[in-house]
Amino acid sequence: MLTEVMVGRVGRAHGIRGEVSIELYTDEPDRRFAVGAVLRVNPSSRPVLTVAAARPHGERLLVAFAEITDRTGAESLRGAALRVEVEPRDRPDGDEEFYDHQLVGLSVRTAAGRSVGTVTDVRHLPLQDLLTIAVHGVHEPVLVPFVTALVPEVDLAGGGIVVADLPGLLDDAEA
Repeated sequence: MLTEVMVGRVGRAHGIRGEVSIELYTDEPDRRFAVGAVLRVNPSSRPVLTVAAARPHGERLLVAFAEITDRTGAESLRGAALRVEVEPRDRPDGDEEFYDHQLVGLSVRTAAGRSVGTVTDVRHLPLQDLLTIAVHGVHEPVLVPFVTALVPEVDLAGGGIVVADLPGLLDDAEA
């Protein structure tokens, strides 16, 4: 069964020929936005779009889709999520890269071995990603920056991650 992975969000229209800027949610833009790639679009009246061209433009990626030929069509896509289908066991190209669905559900323990909760979501912000952790005994989830200094270990096979023992980070967690 295939899993959908979000690879970007459509931004503003660029020019009059249907190009759009893309807010990237992938570390593999050359692969995900290659000419011919088919992307699922949500929400949109068009369920899929085919990449016709992609090019960097400053800090953005500009993409033209075969099905969109004018500015009006491009503007109608603004805010739409772009997704691709992957096999559940597939991994991104980098050793330290993961798909969100691989992280959600992993158990969380501290470096000292104390069980503290479960990853419930991955939030993608401009500067870094955050893991949302449902902490044992705590009503509100805890957000942990997904950086090596705070999350030194991800063990997909073992079903867990290790979070650094930092004062205040997970102090309220029940063992």
